[in-house]
Amino acid sequence: MFTGLVQAKGRVAAVSSRAGGVRLEIDPGSWQHRSGPGDSVSVSGCCLTVAADPATNGGRLAFDVVPETLSKTTLGTLTAGMPVNLERSLAAGDLLGGHFVQGHVDGVGTVEAVQAGPDWRVRIRPPHEISPYIAPKGSIAVEGVSLTVAAVDAASGWFEVALIPTTLEKTTLGALKPGGRLNLEADILAKTVVNYMKHYAGGR
Repeated sequence: MFTGLVQAKGRVAAVSSRAGGVRLEIDPGSWQHRSGPGDSVSVSGCCLTVAADPATNGGRLAFDVVPETLSKTTLGTLTAGMPVNLERSLAAGDLLGGHFVQGHVDGVGTVEAVQAGPDWRVRIRPPHEISPYIAPKGSIAVEGVSLTVAAVDAASGWFEVALIPTTLEKTTLGALKPGGRLNLEADILAKTVVNYMKHYAGGR
């Protein structure tokens, strides 16, 4: 479980094939958190398990990414040098500044437009199947970043988020361009309510 408050920007150090999937190695840069084998880390919104001790791996975080994850997220497109958002898993008693994020990506969206300036907005087209979970002023995780939905056009199939300077500086979202692909995770509360209404409340 995570909060969607990115703690550091890491950089892909290496990607190699392994047992049908890939071994992903991340240079955490100046991140103060020290992860150990078996720890959970959100990598651009995807919950991954640390597979090797960074102390014996040149400080790099190593993850084994299976085919299922590669098919459902953008991790399969990562190459050496690309930046990623990092967040350690939530501990009991931690401040919850974002919203509950599982690190289970629901689908990959596409950036349709970026409006730079004081009112920095990003328009995103999500996969059709997760659109019912996206509501105005609701929460959504974009590349692991907890954001508030600023606008939704259900008929046209897009939503917008507004980005503050801190988010632009401390995450990868400041570099978004039209056509870019993004990991999206809808709010777990919205998914639970929609699922109940669809399957147990007559589908209304």
